Amino acid sequence: MTRWIAFFGLLSAMPALAADIDVGGPFHLLDQDGHAVTDQTYRGQPLLMYFGYTSCPDVCPVDVAKIVQVARRVRENTGIAVTPVFVTVDPARDNAARMKAYVRAFGPEVVGLTGSETQIKQVTDAYHVYFNKVPAEGGYLMDHSTVLYLVGADGTLLDHYGRKLPEQDVAARVAATLEAHR
Repeated sequence: MTRWIAFFGLLSAMPALAADIDVGGPFHLLDQDGHAVTDQTYRGQPLLMYFGYTSCPDVCPVDVAKIVQVARRVRENTGIAVTPVFVTVDPARDNAARMKAYVRAFGPEVVGLTGSETQIKQVTDAYHVYFNKVPAEGGYLMDHSTVLYLVGADGTLLDHYGRKLPEQDVAARVAATLEAHR
């Protein structure tokens, strides 16, 4: 019985522990046009940041399409423009030109970010993003986490969402969070 009480006590403390973990921070990357950008480039606008790769056979295209729809719903419901940002975890293949072709398939408002392996490691570490190269027939795939991050106009993490959360629920939470931070 004592073990169960301790376990449930630990569970109730987890949100407080998670709040103490720094997520996000400065980065130096290249956008889909080959321009050097930093976290400062996007100050003044909220971001929906997602980490994936352009060769992803199934998860990334679905998630990026969802993020674009979330941003559209938030803009329609609140008037707040949120920029969808897709950051690669596969810089060996995802150069600026490839990122541009990929993000343009989802709309002109989507930003694609790439960089050197060191730069990508720095930003994925800052956001606690898991990724790993997995050998596959004919090459490799990238195993990666699928968390969507809401970054405020001031560059701080405001919230995060798992991929199983329905689009309308994500949009409602994003809108409420951004309205509260106006």
